[in-house]
Amino acid sequence: MSHTKSALQILLCLIALPCKAGQSTQPSAPQATALLQQTLTALTGGHTLTDVTLSGTAERIAGSDDETGTVTVKALAAGAARIELNLSSGLRSETMNISASPAGSWSGPDATTHRIADHNLLLLDPAWFFPLFPISRGLATGYTATYIGQETRNGKAVQHIAIAQTSGVQLPSGTPSVAHLSQMDFFLDVTTLLPVAATFNIHLDNDAGRDIPIEVQFSDYRNVSGAQIPFHLQKFLNNGLILDLQFSSAATNTGLSATEFAASAQ
Repeated sequence: MSHTKSALQILLCLIALPCKAGQSTQPSAPQATALLQQTLTALTGGHTLTDVTLSGTAERIAGSDDETGTVTVKALAAGAARIELNLSSGLRSETMNISASPAGSWSGPDATTHRIADHNLLLLDPAWFFPLFPISRGLATGYTATYIGQETRNGKAVQHIAIAQTSGVQLPSGTPSVAHLSQMDFFLDVTTLLPVAATFNIHLDNDAGRDIPIEVQFSDYRNVSGAQIPFHLQKFLNNGLILDLQFSSAATNTGLSATEFAASAQ
C-alpha cells in the first residue's frame, strides 16, 4: 500500500491502546465478568438490542485539514458496523462485518473502494462507536475478560477491564496473537459503570506487528427506549483528536438488514 493510501486509511479508518506497557495485570475472570454484566445491564436497561442507527454532526481532523459535516453510523449486535461521513471534501465510509466470513472495506472522496486487511478485522467488535455490542461480545464463549484494576482516566475514577478473543482463528506464522490483535480495553465509571473510554490498536495493511493506538471517549449518555447511549464521541490516534461526533438522533431495533453491511473491494 502506498504512503498516501496508508495515511488515508489510518485517518479514515473509523476504527487504541491495550494495557499500558509494563502494567501489571491481575487476572480475575469472576470480577471482570461481574463488572461487565453490570455494565451491560446499565447500558441496556434490561432490554435486548439487535441493531442501532445514530446520526448527527461530525468534525474530522487530519493534519492541517479540519472539516465538518454529517455522520451516520449503523451496527448489528451480530458483529457488523458501517459509518458514513459526509464532509466538505466528499463522502467517506467504512464497513466491517465479522458476523460470518469477516470482510471489510473503506472508501474516500474519490469513491475508490479498498479492502481492509484481515488482521484489522480481528478487533473484538467493529462497533467501536457503540460500547454495548463489544462488551456484550466479551461475555460470550471464546473471549476472555481480565480485570486490570481501578485507576484514573481522563480525570475520572474508572474500573479498567481488558477483553480479547482467545480461540477460533488460525493466523500465519509471525503474526501477533489473536488475543493481541482483538483486544479492546474498557474504562468504566466507578459509580455508573458506563464506559467513559475504550482503547485498542489498528495496523497498517502490510504490518500487523506495528500497533497504532486508538482511544475513543464516550460522553453525553442519553436514555433511548430504555438503553443508555453515548451521544458524544471523540476518537484519538496517537493522542491526537481525529474525529469528533455529536449525535442528535438514535434508533434501536429497527430491523437493519445484513445487506447494508456488505463489504466489497476492488
